[in-house]
Amino acid sequence: MFDENNINIHQRKNKSISLAWGLLIILSLIWGSSFILIKKSLISFTPLQVGSGRIVFAFIAFLPLFIYQYKSINWQKIKPLIIVGLCGSGFPAILYAIGQSQLPSAVAGVLNSLTPIATLLISILLFRKKFNISQMYGVLIGLIGVSIIFFIKENDSLAFPIFYAGLIVIATICYGISANTVSHYLSGIRPIMISTLSFVIIGPFAMVYLLSTDFIHIISHTEGAGWSLAALMVLSIICTFLANILFFKLIQITEPVFSSTVSYLIPFVALGWGFLDGEYISIYHFLALSLILGGIVVVKFSKLKEEGV
Repeated sequence: MFDENNINIHQRKNKSISLAWGLLIILSLIWGSSFILIKKSLISFTPLQVGSGRIVFAFIAFLPLFIYQYKSINWQKIKPLIIVGLCGSGFPAILYAIGQSQLPSAVAGVLNSLTPIATLLISILLFRKKFNISQMYGVLIGLIGVSIIFFIKENDSLAFPIFYAGLIVIATICYGISANTVSHYLSGIRPIMISTLSFVIIGPFAMVYLLSTDFIHIISHTEGAGWSLAALMVLSIICTFLANILFFKLIQITEPVFSSTVSYLIPFVALGWGFLDGEYISIYHFLALSLILGGIVVVKFSKLKEEGV
């Protein structure tokens, strides 16, 4: 009996490990594909339509969860929830769409990897979190990587307008504000409900804007708009709604350190899609990405050492 119990425990542990790795790979593929989906959505729609449409379709998907959990919502947390809605979902959706109107999807994917470093900087600058010199070294390494991205050249000229790359960096800062707000003010609320409420708060406003544009007319009268609409819906339903649920499941069955590994894999998927779509990819893209990810590793190991893990 004892041996049989041990075997069952071992089997459950192996299943949990297999599930965790499966979820990690799926999430990396889903989130890493979001940049190419934004690019394809922009073929028929304007950046503001893509950004607001992404919010609207995700809002519709989250709405049943909101209705189901309505009575258990703590509305006293509305102010931080608004901040998370705007900075975690609203502004980045718009900024990525505008940025990618002039940027290759692969570059957007690489710049997105700056998010953990931006999160640390926001925690230090706005939330007065203590830091050590090793973390600052990590930040510096990451910023050097970003600077390389900004000055990549193709045919002896800058590969893209620097301003639009800056918009992606601002989006990562928004993510940093959102993450720190959740950590400091919303720790008592389940993550899936934070996502739900974020989209419920900003969704109606995005819908009013979207319906005031020629979005419906484009779908009905523009050749190829159906493919752009399909890309936008996949971006919203799969890369936003479903991915959030899968990520929270991953957090439940593993520890945060393992879950955060997805941040390292996303840009490689983005680079892969960019290459397949004929985008200019050079050794400097990988050098920049290596430095950014190296900076993140230094920051994370420094934090673990500080916590005695």
